This record gives sequence, structure tokens and C-alpha cells, in this order.
Amino acid sequence: MSEPVTFIHLTDLHVGNPAVPDDHLYSDTTTTLRAILADIKTLVPQPKFIVASGDLTNRGDAGSYENLKSLIAESGLDMPILYALGNHDRRDGFYPVMLGRTDNVDAPYDHAEVIAGVHVITLDSSVPNKVGGAFEPGQLDWLRAEIENHAELPKLLVMHHAPALDTHDPGMEWESLSYVDTEALRQLVAGKNVIGILSGHIHYDRVSNWYGIPAVVGIGQHAATDVLWLHEGLRMLEGAAFAIGTVRPSGLSITFAPQPATRRELHSFSFSGMAEMLKKYEAAPAAAE
Repeated sequence: MSEPVTFIHLTDLHVGNPAVPDDHLYSDTTTTLRAILADIKTLVPQPKFIVASGDLTNRGDAGSYENLKSLIAESGLDMPILYALGNHDRRDGFYPVMLGRTDNVDAPYDHAEVIAGVHVITLDSSVPNKVGGAFEPGQLDWLRAEIENHAELPKLLVMHHAPALDTHDPGMEWESLSYVDTEALRQLVAGKNVIGILSGHIHYDRVSNWYGIPAVVGIGQHAATDVLWLHEGLRMLEGAAFAIGTVRPSGLSITFAPQPATRRELHSFSFSGMAEMLKKYEAAPAAAE
């Protein structure tokens, strides 16, 4: 690679269905996505591709994906958009609307593509009715085979749940890829040409050196986690951003582009109530409208 390659990292779009009231949608994500797509259209040069690392919608219903599809079409952007699925997404909602696929709609959405000399590998870390992430049987085998393709090219991994940074607290496993799969992934990518991992889920911007690989988490566009309150629990503020990534011969750089925000509180709860919240989330009937 001789010339820099620019791309966009979106995450946690949480687009809603305008026809269905949603008490768990804390901001106008439709307007936010429309503004971000307009910002992307002004960039010079135009990015080569967009990755959207999960929680594309807030409820996973067909109407929400129809809204997302309409917003993308309305934007007039002319570049590939590579989608990953998160814990708020539903495969049986995503596949028919976004891909026109009606068979095998329970399968994980894993795919890969080479764009402008970058090998982008997207993994589905979503687990139905679970907040935390994990891989299903066969996914790591697929990744092992795919990562050997185009060995000379720099590789970006895209998945909603970032690999865990700490594995000593089982009570915090909900915020990342499972500890078992984090270790399996570490062994699988060791020595490979992986220049970055792009994720979301926790709603704040974070860059970590994960065993020598930049692990980038984006704030997304639904609500911003107040990182000054993490000792108490989760306090969600008004805030959104996207990231501009550049792949150079020297490696990956990430620039965060925040949207205007007042940082007012939208929602909060303490970690003492987290176990009960997770129990309710996992017991709730999935939205299938």
C-alpha cells in the first residue's frame, strides 16, 4: 500500500422505527444519523468505505431496518457500507430488509471484503437475548480460514463487542466479548497482519493496545456513557460521534469527530441494579415486528 486509505467507523446507530414508540430510545437517532451522513459527504477525499459495528437499530424490527435503509439511500453516499450485528439487532429483521435474504436467517452474519487494499473481516458477536458477546460454533473456524486469505494485506476486524481487556471480574463480562472467546481470538490473531479491531457497545470512545493490536471502540450516536461516573454505574449523556480511520504503510490512525451536544443526562442506573437489568433484558420477548 503506497497511498493512505480513509474509511469511516460508525457504531451503535440505534435507529428506531418511527411508527413504534420506544421508551428505551433516549435520543433522536434518526436525526443524528442523518447529520453524520451529511458530514461524511463533505469529506475530501471521500472515504473508500464505511463500517458500522453493530446495534444498527434499537429494537431489531423490520420497520427500524427500513428506516435505516431509507436514511442511507437518502444520504446519496456512494461507497460500500459493511455492517456488523450487535445485541440490539435481530438477524431475522436484518437479513430480509438489508440483504433481501429470507433463508437461514438465524445464522451469524460473518463476511469479508477487500476494499482499496484493506482486508475487512466482519464477525457477528451478537448472542440472541444476551447483552454480552460471544461466538457460535464454527465462527472462529471461519475466521481462521479467512485470515489466511490475502496474507499480504492489512486486516481490520469489525465486531460489536470488543475483546475483553480484563478477565478477572465475571460480573463485567456483559460489556465485552466473552472471556473464553477473547482468549481464543488472541491466540488466533497472534502474528497475523491485523492492524485494528473496530467495535462499539459501551458507548464511549476508547483506544486500547490489545496484545499489540489497536482495539478501537466508538461512542456511537444513541447516548454517551459518562466515564467519570463508571465507579457508580452507567450514566448516559447526550452525545454522539463517528470516527475517521486512515490506513497508511505505518499503520492505523483514528480521528474522532464529535457531534454538538449539551452532555445533559438522558438515563442512569447503578451497578447494584445491573444484575436485575440483565435478567430482565434476557427474559424479555424479542421484538419481531
